[in-house]
Amino acid sequence: MSALYGWVAWRLRRPSPATSVRWLLPLALLAHGALIYQSMLGQGDIRLGFGNSLSTILWLTALTYWLTSQSTPLARLQSWVSGLAAVSVLVMAFSPATHAIPDSQALALRTHLVVSFLAYGLLAVAVLHAVLMTMLEKQLHRGALMQDGAPPLLTLEAMLFRTIGVGFVLLTLAVFSGVFFSEELFGTPLQFSHKSVFAILSWLVFGGLLAGRHFRGWRGRTALVWTITGFILLLLAYLGTQFVMEVLLGR
Repeated sequence: MSALYGWVAWRLRRPSPATSVRWLLPLALLAHGALIYQSMLGQGDIRLGFGNSLSTILWLTALTYWLTSQSTPLARLQSWVSGLAAVSVLVMAFSPATHAIPDSQALALRTHLVVSFLAYGLLAVAVLHAVLMTMLEKQLHRGALMQDGAPPLLTLEAMLFRTIGVGFVLLTLAVFSGVFFSEELFGTPLQFSHKSVFAILSWLVFGGLLAGRHFRGWRGRTALVWTITGFILLLLAYLGTQFVMEVLLGR
């Protein structure tokens, strides 16, 4: 699976990607999704863990870019995401989840997790999108032509903020469902742990970015910094904790 992703990523970096990539990439996505399902839900309960969570986020990111590329040429970004997805498959293989989430059959909990992962995936898309826009902007400032058939920067900018907007809505649902329905979702009353604090900080950063865009016309480097900051906080809220506990401490 990771080899197929890697081959797709390599072909997408070439000036004229082969037509076969168009059907091999969805095949890779389908196989990756099946692996995630088997690892996370194959035993009836939900088993997250660092590997499963990271792989799910990057699978959603790759899926989003594949769907987007049907109307907008984003081969460079798709190659980045395919490479990251390949790495996540290996991480999932070497970091299997062993602990099941209590009461994981509850619909409220499953809905909360789905919304959270979708928010993660879309905001990961936004980060990579912002990085690409910055690279293309520097390229234009040097007098170079746009490469890889990339769409105009204004088109990319509109796509970026649409992605952040949808991701922010999903993040709002995830954060506030976790805060206000903590006992129903997780079986414990609300506790302001580092997870919830980082998640709320991330929500404030993305909300501030959208407000700055609307009222002050923020764009370019400002948008990049705020987007990366918000996503780093979001990573620290969940994946950072899992990485420390499972990978570094082995718990």
